[in-house]
Amino acid sequence: MLRRFEVHRATSVEEAVDLRVRYGDDAAVYAGGTELLLAMKLGIARWAHLIDVKPIRELSRVAVARDTVRIGATVTHWDLERHPDVTRVLPALARLEASVANVRVRAAGTLAGNIAFAEPHADPPALLVALGARVVARGRRGERTLPLEEFVTGMYQTALGGDEILTAVEVPVPAPDARAAYVKFQVLERPSVGVAIVAKVNGASFAGPPAVVVGAVDELPRRVDTAALAGASLADARVADALAASARAAVSPVADLAGSEEYKRHLVGVFARRALTALAAG
Repeated sequence: MLRRFEVHRATSVEEAVDLRVRYGDDAAVYAGGTELLLAMKLGIARWAHLIDVKPIRELSRVAVARDTVRIGATVTHWDLERHPDVTRVLPALARLEASVANVRVRAAGTLAGNIAFAEPHADPPALLVALGARVVARGRRGERTLPLEEFVTGMYQTALGGDEILTAVEVPVPAPDARAAYVKFQVLERPSVGVAIVAKVNGASFAGPPAVVVGAVDELPRRVDTAALAGASLADARVADALAASARAAVSPVADLAGSEEYKRHLVGVFARRALTALAAG
């Protein structure tokens, strides 16, 4: 059962920051609330104040400027899977968003909220880290941008300051010769293993080392060492073997109801191979 709490509707980023400062640890920022309200219902977390940022117009926009897609903090998964600019320049992200949880969650939940909550069993972080995504936060001292890889610091932990709110996610537009793929194994509505791969491809070979990130199996998204794969053929069976072995070595799986550590490490290898196959298929 939910305990009593007060909702404050912020109409500007500055007002939301002021509310964060005023209520401190007793407050949480609220947009879709799909993770936050569930945690409150289960008694995992308690906040006496929720700061509703949905009325802030500037946070609801998706914009492509030069080589970056900027996604506002209140943009939902549903918005992203259908947005023409996202489907055009970041098709792998659009496909991923269409597979998040269920229709209800996608309609209410936001990409920024998913990241800010730092739930380890989530789809977006692995692909976003592989794409080189950044988060934008604003607080009393102004705005700062940091790599998503540095923003998520642990299970349900981030580098967001006590006076800051997350205002946007910025994703670099991949080069014309780059491809991206994301594959996952899912139990119920949360992934147990997710593998993302982003790479420049020359003919049927890697033009450089691919960016491979494993998510949902560990406390954090984990980068895979792929230095040895630069120039390798995507169709070479030895490349698939090497990638699977490197992916298994990169993670420290957390055993839970979805499987044991050994089982999850096996799945990481299997889905690293499938990610390579998906990338090769274009």
